[in-house]
Amino acid sequence: MKRFWEEAAVQPVDAGWGIALDGKPLRLPGGTTLHLPGRALAEAVAAEWHAAGGEKGGEMSMEEVPLTRLVGTAVDRIAPDPAPSAAAIAEYGESDLLCYRAEDYRLAALEAENWQPLLDWAALHHDAPLHVAKGIAHVAQPPSSLRALHAAVAAHSPFGLSALGIAVPALGSLVLGLALSAGRIDAAEAHRLATLDETYQESFWGTDPEAEARRARIAADVALAARLLELSR
Repeated sequence: MKRFWEEAAVQPVDAGWGIALDGKPLRLPGGTTLHLPGRALAEAVAAEWHAAGGEKGGEMSMEEVPLTRLVGTAVDRIAPDPAPSAAAIAEYGESDLLCYRAEDYRLAALEAENWQPLLDWAALHHDAPLHVAKGIAHVAQPPSSLRALHAAVAAHSPFGLSALGIAVPALGSLVLGLALSAGRIDAAEAHRLATLDETYQESFWGTDPEAEARRARIAADVALAARLLELSR
C-alpha cells in the first residue's frame, strides 16, 4: 500500500490510547479502530507507522509494522475468547524442549547446566515440576504441573498471549516463554538456550548458512515477542 499520511501520533480515547494518522484513527484490517491500554505500547505502534514507507506517497507493507500485527492479533482474534489461544500455547508444556536431554554425555551435561535452572524456576515459581528424559522418546508430565502451567499462561492479557503465541513455538519451550514473560531471562538468553544443541553441534561440524538464517528469524520473532511483553506489562 502507499503511505497516505504524514504523521502518526497517539491520542487519548475512552478505552485508553489510539493511534491517529494525520488525525484519523488507525483501523485494523478487519475494520476495528485500534485502541490500546497503555501509552508506551501505543507510542511504539505509532512509531512503526511514522517510519513505515519513509514518507507520504512511499510504498509500505505490513512487514514494516510487526508490532501492529501482533497487537492486531490480540485485539481481533484473541480478546473475544482468549481460552483457545491459552490452551494452544500451554500444550507446549507437554513436550517442552528443556525436558529432553541428549544421548551425548557432553551435550547432556551442557543442557543440564543451562536448562535445569529454568526447570527449577518453573517448579518453584509456578508449582510445576517437570520430568526430564534422555533422548527424544516422549515423557508424560504430571497433570498437576500441566494444569499449573496452563493457569500461568491463561493469566496473561490478550497482548501477552499474542506475544507468547510467537515466542513459545519459536523457542520450542513453554518454560522459556514463561521465563521471558516474567523477566527471568531476556530475548537473547531465551534464544541462546533454545538453540543450545545446534550451536554445540556447529562447534564440531561448522556452520550452515540455512541454519544460521533460520536462527536469525527465530531471534527476531523472540525479540519482537519480548518487546510486546514488556510494553504490555
